[in-house]
Amino acid sequence: MNKLKCAVIGTGYLGKFHAEKYASLPDCELVAVVDTNEEAAREIAKNNATDFLTDYQPLLGEVEAVSVVVPTSLHHQVSKDFLKAGSNVLVEKPITVTVEEADDLIAVAKENNLILQVGHLERFNPAIVGLDSIKEQPIFIESDRLSPFNPRANDVSVVLDLMIHDIDIILAIVDSEVDRIEASGTAVLTKGIDIANARIVFENGCVANVTASRISMKMERKMRMFRPNSYVSVDFQNRVLTQHQTGTKEMFPGIPEIVTEESVFEDADALLEEIKHFVNCIQTKENPLVSGEAGRKALATAIQISNLLNQ
Repeated sequence: MNKLKCAVIGTGYLGKFHAEKYASLPDCELVAVVDTNEEAAREIAKNNATDFLTDYQPLLGEVEAVSVVVPTSLHHQVSKDFLKAGSNVLVEKPITVTVEEADDLIAVAKENNLILQVGHLERFNPAIVGLDSIKEQPIFIESDRLSPFNPRANDVSVVLDLMIHDIDIILAIVDSEVDRIEASGTAVLTKGIDIANARIVFENGCVANVTASRISMKMERKMRMFRPNSYVSVDFQNRVLTQHQTGTKEMFPGIPEIVTEESVFEDADALLEEIKHFVNCIQTKENPLVSGEAGRKALATAIQISNLLNQ
């Protein structure tokens, strides 16, 4: 079988890792990496035995798959150019700046029968993958995504940088539409929102309390889900899934016992799994786990939260 011709647009912090993953896959050929910073592009190309460009235009129509890892403001234009030229696209999160731009990419991808996948990496965290076996709907979700300050992603607020990961997961888990949202947050070190909390109420009654901070003194990425007969805790950072649920025996007369099961997953390369999934979807024409529609839904909710914070 011919190798899939691939390229990476943007060789910054995340882009260099995308390049490494494509270069490592036996069924992919990394044709080139692209960055307006020639020195950065040259270095990443050298490390992965490929070519480099400072303009992506010559690659249009020449590659079958592309990772778009440029600043969010450029996601729409770069992704659309490649989709119109016949390339399948994996675009980093958030999918675009606006919902209208996301709708445009989804329409172009459908029109050309191409895969549009959004890089919500936590969906490939083994602890979250382990949740697939739990079908009971949650009634309350609490998530905390806290990180020390890093100047890398400050072109967007903490909602679009960090909170959107948990928004995406929560929207995928809760089988209901959002009814209303309350939010609070503030800027501390940057001109954008650096710490935020949102209370998302769904039409089925489920409530999600979501907190994100990029000015914390520690790194913490946890989610807790309360269900009618169980409590589930997910530690994304340490890849631990803990389930507490009622058992068949009694702890006290008339009171069921609580059975605890903890699963600790081996260290896994979530980005590699994400790119392998992208490649497989191209080969099989299956819908990606994080489709353009899923990315759009997360973006729309994140924008609604951001608008509330900016009032």
